[in-house]
Amino acid sequence: MSFIANIKRKYKSVSRYNEILKVLLKYGFEDLVQHLEEKKKYAFLQKLIPQKTKTQALRYTKWEKMRLVCEELGPTFIKFGQVLSNRPDLIPFELVLEFEKLQDNVPPMRDDTVKQVVVSELKKDIDDLFAWFEPHPFASASMAQVHKVILHSGKRVALKVQRPGIKDVILEDIKVMYSIAEILENRIPSLKSFDPIGLVKNFESAILKELDFINESVNIQRFYNHISNDTSLDQFAHAPLVYKDFTTERVLAMEFIAGIKIDRLQKLAEKNIDTKLIARRLSNSFFKQVFEYGFFHADPHPGNLLVLPNRHICFLDFGMMGTILPRDIKVFGKLFTAISNKNVKQIIQSIQQLSDATVINDMRSLEFDINEFVEKYYAKDLHKNEMSTLLLELKDIIVAHGLKVPTHFYLFARALVTLEGVLEKLDPELDQFEMVRPFLSKSITRNYSPLLMGKKVFNSIYELADYMEDFPRDLKNAIRKINRGKVEVDLTHKGVDPIIHTLRRLTTQLVSAFIMVALIIGSSLFIISNIPPLWKEISVVGILGFVLTFIIGFGMLQDIRKKDYHKW
Repeated sequence: MSFIANIKRKYKSVSRYNEILKVLLKYGFEDLVQHLEEKKKYAFLQKLIPQKTKTQALRYTKWEKMRLVCEELGPTFIKFGQVLSNRPDLIPFELVLEFEKLQDNVPPMRDDTVKQVVVSELKKDIDDLFAWFEPHPFASASMAQVHKVILHSGKRVALKVQRPGIKDVILEDIKVMYSIAEILENRIPSLKSFDPIGLVKNFESAILKELDFINESVNIQRFYNHISNDTSLDQFAHAPLVYKDFTTERVLAMEFIAGIKIDRLQKLAEKNIDTKLIARRLSNSFFKQVFEYGFFHADPHPGNLLVLPNRHICFLDFGMMGTILPRDIKVFGKLFTAISNKNVKQIIQSIQQLSDATVINDMRSLEFDINEFVEKYYAKDLHKNEMSTLLLELKDIIVAHGLKVPTHFYLFARALVTLEGVLEKLDPELDQFEMVRPFLSKSITRNYSPLLMGKKVFNSIYELADYMEDFPRDLKNAIRKINRGKVEVDLTHKGVDPIIHTLRRLTTQLVSAFIMVALIIGSSLFIISNIPPLWKEISVVGILGFVLTFIIGFGMLQDIRKKDYHKW
């Protein structure tokens, strides 16, 4: 049986290769016809091509043809195109725009098939699970479809059901993708820099997560927790509840939310909903997710956004989310503030921090490119409402200088492109920089609050005390090794300036730390003993001692942050 199964598997793979080859040849031939027609070459060959084929070939651009190839090859390649649309560093921007249009044109599953999946996953009959089950889906895609159901408790639920066998189809297609990527990498050396096999690996990881509805339910719950814990007056987001008892890897049960799709402007007007207010709330909510929660919806297209009766915005479909580290949130804040202030040096520092680049090969060239970028932005006033354009232009400069930035940079830029398309319809005059400015200020000042700085100083002193406690033992061990002849010393001269510089910095930091410890102890004694002069019954000398400690500690932290990256 295993032999027959193996033959079937191999036949299936060969059949899929043939199918892919036919589609590529079809659109490849059309692209060749278009090229001949545009360049007016080989007139005798053009006469042999039927007029119908010529018309079809000229109907689409080459980027549109690439999108059509993905759509014709099915769900795996559609998803791959959608994932690539998040990587404008790898593919042309025109192709990014086309891949963002990728759609699934798949008929819905039969009623009995859907129920069979639900029963198989939830281990109960439909009548035992639900009081009512809508047989026709209100949303359908290549991987899953969504039905309205009512629980016996009376709660309305949106039930997302995965198509049976879709995982096997996707895994088979991924094998084909690996083969194609390997061929491309071996046969076309110039493509190695794009790491085709690595791209397929990333795609495999992403799509397997999307196939696991437990993962999506965790994303929803995480998003829901963020907005629930946010009690500020400018919190306008909403997310559905997840019903865990009705959720598995292939079935996801969410609260059914009734609202108006955000791009239905006429319906919004009929309900007397101000689109300018909705635009401001949507923009505010997105930047809050990025700069305060560090966890944002990465696909805010109109189909995933509903306007609720209370003018709040409900986010749907949490398969694609972006996560930003607190450190990178601060860097993003510095980056946008530097762009606003035309601070080229600060922009370069932010890029270095994002890319973890300690050395830039051609700093002068990068400074020139960043300066041109800033001057063009201010001279043309072209990007008033297009922050995403700024990010994508900056991305081109980063890539051109061989630097890399985290994946969430591209997710953020792509989400902004989508969001700006929605905001343009709601309120063309909305100034994105005006909306994001308060969040930028918060992200920067939050890291320099007195309480946080005090914690940093205390932690530094605590670590130093630990180190000083271990230092005698470490020194004793080092001397023993030297006495036993177990230490090898390389005396090759490589320049003494960096060594002197490092020793000088180390000595300064040690002396500063001892002074801080002495000041803290002394100031504490002055305050405890109420030694005059007093201010509100607190020793002024003690207060001044703590202020001086804070100043020294801040300078020490700044010096540590610089590390040893100075040029010689």
